[in-house]
Amino acid sequence: MVDRVVATEGALALIERLRTQHGDLMFFQSGGCCDGSAPNCYPRAEFQTSPSDVLLGEIGGCPYYVSRTHFQYSANTQLIIDVLPGRGGDFSLEAPEGVCFHARTRLYTDEEWQSLPPIPGLA
Repeated sequence: MVDRVVATEGALALIERLRTQHGDLMFFQSGGCCDGSAPNCYPRAEFQTSPSDVLLGEIGGCPYYVSRTHFQYSANTQLIIDVLPGRGGDFSLEAPEGVCFHARTRLYTDEEWQSLPPIPGLA
């Protein structure tokens, strides 16, 4: 079975460092402009998702949410979360580290697309 969101080894190592500093974490990607188009990492207890947000899966034990409109736009692609040098979202926990989480995508194969489980609440 294929996952809707995966992380590179570099992203997983950064997640573990941030978890040591900040406790339980979560990710949100709205798909909007500016910081919203990047994966943003927050302390889990400090970010409230809405009922319309979609839980894609987990990376490094952290839930990864996207807005419903972002999901509808990119439902046929797998998100691959990586880390790049530079600054990302100002509110994302990795900002002071001099790196930023970055999302790449790839299209699912026909076989992967057929095997994806449905997202609860979405037709």
